[in-house]
Amino acid sequence: MDATSRHVLAEFYGCPHHLLNDVKVIEKKLTEAALAAGAEIREVAFHKFAPQGVSGVVIISESHLSIHTWPELGYAAVDVFTCGTTVNPWDACKFLEQSLEAERVIGMEVSRGSDTPLKAEIKEF
Repeated sequence: MDATSRHVLAEFYGCPHHLLNDVKVIEKKLTEAALAAGAEIREVAFHKFAPQGVSGVVIISESHLSIHTWPELGYAAVDVFTCGTTVNPWDACKFLEQSLEAERVIGMEVSRGSDTPLKAEIKEF
């Protein structure tokens, strides 16, 4: 069986504290990333932690995007999980790289839903 979905796990380094600690900015950027990748948004949920940090998810018809930020480290962990062939998860990551002003991004794509063991491809962009 061929893979039914693609799951990108991305590490964003060197992002400005003020971006990663603003729940409204993070929600807007993740939503825009989903749209930039061609996804259809269903629901969004975001939470601001005290004293810092944001977590959130954008549910899309094709699966989801999620983010967890550590503003004090300039770091964000992002997952983009897409089913089917119409949405490219890397497009969302590239949008976020620019939007979050990341100095460095490392990502790994995992093919999901196939009858072969998990295969991963690691990229730095």
